[in-house]
Amino acid sequence: MRSQLARKPEKTYHHGDLRDALIKAALREAEQGGAEAISIKALAKQLGVSQPAPYRHFADREALLAAATAEAFRQLSTILREAMAKPSKQSKLSRLAQATLDFGLRRNGIYRLMFASRIVSCAAKGSELHAATRETFGLVIEALEAPAVGYLRERQALKIWAALHGVVMLAEQGLFTGESAHATREELVEDFVNETKAALAVAIKDARRQKKAGA
Repeated sequence: MRSQLARKPEKTYHHGDLRDALIKAALREAEQGGAEAISIKALAKQLGVSQPAPYRHFADREALLAAATAEAFRQLSTILREAMAKPSKQSKLSRLAQATLDFGLRRNGIYRLMFASRIVSCAAKGSELHAATRETFGLVIEALEAPAVGYLRERQALKIWAALHGVVMLAEQGLFTGESAHATREELVEDFVNETKAALAVAIKDARRQKKAGA
């Protein structure tokens, strides 16, 4: 009979596997309780590794949170890109907006990790997390399907991004008042889309008129 001491651990990690496993495990925890649910000590125990092992890949909890948040933004970007690429009568902006709403409501713990914590605000420019957030915002700009005129696209992209965030957070807190306005969350989001596209078209037209007048 083989000794119990000779038995290998059920889970072993090599090279970058533990880093990836920690990020995936952190996201699973965030699904349930946002950033507050993530503990390096608990994750190490969950993955069957020693307490010091995670620190070979992450200097501290904040570094793990930043990596997990960057991965969450990459996942959201993939979802938005796929939504924008699907053949549809809806505009790209409409598809992106509805996909964002669905992501925020369906994966609220992850959404709070991304948008309701200070993790992103602490990310250094040029970092993995900073790049991931810029990629996601870039898709919002792309979805507007409008020419670059000054920073008009960026301003409208920021406006609808803020509006979408507001709907998700109100809904998550049970404060969405769509019933009193006889509007669903999806209908309200579609209003934002239409208003954004109309406002951008007017702003671009005015900017071009002013440029022509000053020429």
